[in-house]
Amino acid sequence: MAVTLSLSSLADLDAAVSRPAYDRGALRPGILHVGVGNFHRAHMGWYLDQLFEAGQGHDWALIGAGVRPGDAAMRDRLAKQDWLTTVVELDPKGLSARVTGAMVDFIDIDPARTIAAMADPAIRIVSLTITEGGYYVDAKTDGFDAAHPDMAHDAAHPDEPRSVFGMILAALRRRRDAGLAPFTVMSCDNLPENGHVCARTVTGLAQLSDPALAEWVRDNVAFPNSMVDCITPATSDRERDLLRDRFGVTDAAPVVCEPFRQWVLEDNFPQGRPALEQVGAEFVADVSRHELMKLRILNGGHAAIAYPSALLGHHFVHDAMADPQIEAWLRALETREILPTLAPIPGVSYADYLELIVSRFANPEIGDTIPRLCLDGSNRQPKFILPTLADALRDDAAIDGLAQEVAFWCRYCERVDEAGNQIAPNDDNSDALRSYALAARQDPLAFLSNRTVFGSLGDNPRFQAAFATKLKLLHDVGTRKAIEVYLAA
Repeated sequence: MAVTLSLSSLADLDAAVSRPAYDRGALRPGILHVGVGNFHRAHMGWYLDQLFEAGQGHDWALIGAGVRPGDAAMRDRLAKQDWLTTVVELDPKGLSARVTGAMVDFIDIDPARTIAAMADPAIRIVSLTITEGGYYVDAKTDGFDAAHPDMAHDAAHPDEPRSVFGMILAALRRRRDAGLAPFTVMSCDNLPENGHVCARTVTGLAQLSDPALAEWVRDNVAFPNSMVDCITPATSDRERDLLRDRFGVTDAAPVVCEPFRQWVLEDNFPQGRPALEQVGAEFVADVSRHELMKLRILNGGHAAIAYPSALLGHHFVHDAMADPQIEAWLRALETREILPTLAPIPGVSYADYLELIVSRFANPEIGDTIPRLCLDGSNRQPKFILPTLADALRDDAAIDGLAQEVAFWCRYCERVDEAGNQIAPNDDNSDALRSYALAARQDPLAFLSNRTVFGSLGDNPRFQAAFATKLKLLHDVGTRKAIEVYLAA
């Protein structure tokens, strides 16, 4: 009979389930984290749990927080199990499960409570996983989107914000006025220069209503960049059943993930930080090259396989990778066009990293899905594919495969696969994307006219020509033949 997870039931768990040996009652919070989703609990929460298990950093426990309705649902699930999470590592050599206990509280989803918690001097780091699209970036300028309704609201009502950045500013203002040191703001989201982007949003919002506060933030608040990596599928009944059936644990919000993690951070934490290097994280002076490697090879690789796999009807990522044509397409695009855009990193082999990525994508235990990889393309393509394409154009390098990838995305945006099955919308801009994609059947450049996604890149004649050729080929002969043509080139 399965044991329902709680602090009082830890001793009743099967011996195969690892659990905290440290005293959770002795933990003291030092980090407030906004966005307690699966990735956070598989990654940052896991690293901290490992550190606490090693007997270190017990004053760096986590407090959870959120700003969206879904955050309240997560809070309710975790509250019933004393903020514990079971993390199942999906190693094809053998699954393992551990109950992690790094989070000691999760405040009510209420801006006033969140601001008060951030203002507490015990909190020295405020960390974020709010998705790549949550930073109010103007896609046309790549700058701060001051016109966004959320930003306009928070600028007009700085004491009653509704965005996390408005809450951060309100808390920083309180700390400044009380003579307290500011917390470090640490983005853990998958976007280039995440710390710099976060800083730009916080200071941009402050500038709208309180220029003196904006200047104080620029002078006093640290926003370290970081690179994060761990494939973490969404939790469904499949994952809950797996945990119950294999490990005898009933967890309302378990996390499954691959048995690989990477975390590279700029060492810029004026108020201190947990010694995460003791449990595998890496602190460096400049994270940008590691970050770019991951964003282009892994995230760009996900984008590369997502759309042709969806058009061919693949549901699971490992099934797509078992399709010889999809794997060959991934390897060819990465080797011919993505890897050549990366500057060398001493001691790092991009070819070896690509082999690691291929094996991770092919792991059948993860159960990662093609629909998840296709999610939010209008935000992900400009971060994971288009910068690579822009660099290749700048260097007069090969772009046929990158243009083909954009063509696959365009065809996917029609929301019908090659067998005629409907594809459910999974982008906030799905309707607009579909209109652009359908118009591109008569005029391929109609898709590139979407300034929100492509900006001035859509005006590049070489890209226009390559995209038009690849999209016409895709419409004429289908996905498999289009891949075959690229592989044969």
